[in-house]
Amino acid sequence: MGVERSYEIRTYGCQMNVHDSERLSGLLEDAGYVRAPKDADGADIVVFNTCAVRENADNRLYGNLGQLAPKKAARPGMQIAVGGCLAQKDRDTIVKKAPWVDVVFGTHNIGKLPVLLERARVQEEAQVEIAESLEAFPSTLPTRRESAYAAWVSISVGCNNTCTFCIVPALRGKEKDRRPGDILAEIEALVSEGVSEITLLGQNVNAYGSDIGDREAFSKLLRACGRIEGLERVRFTSPHPRDFTDDVIAAMAETPNVMPQLHMPLQSGSDRVLKAMRRSYRQERFLGIIEKVRAAMPDAALSTDIIVGFPGETEEDFEQTLHTVRESRFAQAFTFQYSKRPGTPAAEMDGQIPKEVVQARYERLVALQEEISWEENKKQVGRTLEVMVAEGEGRKDDATRRLSGRAPDNRLVHFTRPEEPVRPGDMVTVDITYAAPHHLLAEGPVSAVRRTAAGDAWERRNAAPAAKPAGVMLGLPTIGAPAAAPAPTGGCGCD
Repeated sequence: MGVERSYEIRTYGCQMNVHDSERLSGLLEDAGYVRAPKDADGADIVVFNTCAVRENADNRLYGNLGQLAPKKAARPGMQIAVGGCLAQKDRDTIVKKAPWVDVVFGTHNIGKLPVLLERARVQEEAQVEIAESLEAFPSTLPTRRESAYAAWVSISVGCNNTCTFCIVPALRGKEKDRRPGDILAEIEALVSEGVSEITLLGQNVNAYGSDIGDREAFSKLLRACGRIEGLERVRFTSPHPRDFTDDVIAAMAETPNVMPQLHMPLQSGSDRVLKAMRRSYRQERFLGIIEKVRAAMPDAALSTDIIVGFPGETEEDFEQTLHTVRESRFAQAFTFQYSKRPGTPAAEMDGQIPKEVVQARYERLVALQEEISWEENKKQVGRTLEVMVAEGEGRKDDATRRLSGRAPDNRLVHFTRPEEPVRPGDMVTVDITYAAPHHLLAEGPVSAVRRTAAGDAWERRNAAPAAKPAGVMLGLPTIGAPAAAPAPTGGCGCD
């Protein structure tokens, strides 16, 4: 194009959207674009990677597009692209409502973005291209990975479930599994670059194998990860209780680098509501899984997703959810007030709950979970933990002279800054002295520092001048927002 053009990607929704945005960044940089600096006054290309799981998702998108219209008019050559789940759902509607949009692409053809941008520029008209099925597995695309030490590894895309509150299967399609050899080769390549923690990612991650005809494929994959030298931590998100089998629990307990952490979406503790949601388990089955996990891994930290105010939910139903939360003793819960998701059966159901009732129940649930989270965290006081130093996890670290990182069970730990230099990806050994509901403190001196290949990789990346990265996967994983948050920031609550 003669000159470097800058880009910005705005991401909404679940882990899969974050995963796709890393791919989009890689594609654009491979095509010659450069990321716009954070303090820049706009970018030449603005890409919206959208989510469709919340009732006001389209209002949010069109509001943001409206704000960009005058900027685009004042900036010759500026382009706007919209992709993701809302683009897959709304298609031509986006260009009709916002005719200044240049490109609309779906969840199945993210690899076409650079071509569509160039076509829109040359033809001077909007390009709308929505594929009905996956054109190429996302892991075959170039990627701009944010973290030098932690990465997502996608093992499947799509979902075969039919939950009445979730539109994801309609937008992401049926489950497609990657070949185990391709997954392991990618992980080995990441480890050779310095990555020491990976998170296996799927819309329904432990259903892995259904597409290739092996019911134990996921547990086999976990065990295979345990044989990769240099891979220190393995996590996965998000599983479904229906597919959570004893062989997976055994693989978690018996594979040293699979971390003692489990995110298991509950959604509701009421059997009646679970049936209305088309969730293929009931309270007894869910609590049975929790009991088996705790028996195999007593120190495991459990988290969950819960929807409050599903259509038809009675006070008795809600009490069953509170009961299940008390019995499960989650370290953390991501709680959501039910909102209509256009295109889902639940949006048309009778018995929609008044907003004030949903709000009151939500506040009761958050208060209960806050109490449990604090009690569970207090059990960590006095323990000695090896913490992986993180980048950007502690907002107050500079003011408190602390650093932050993640324990093996993924709890956030703030610790005293050691005298010797440590880098993100390095390991420190600390003694926990204080617990809050959503973090732990280690106020004494760090007892050991272990410099790692992941820390070396972080140092190389930050010492080198800006260049096109050669990474092959995604950045530091997060699951979502703490229980007190009113809406998801990283998990859509659909699993």
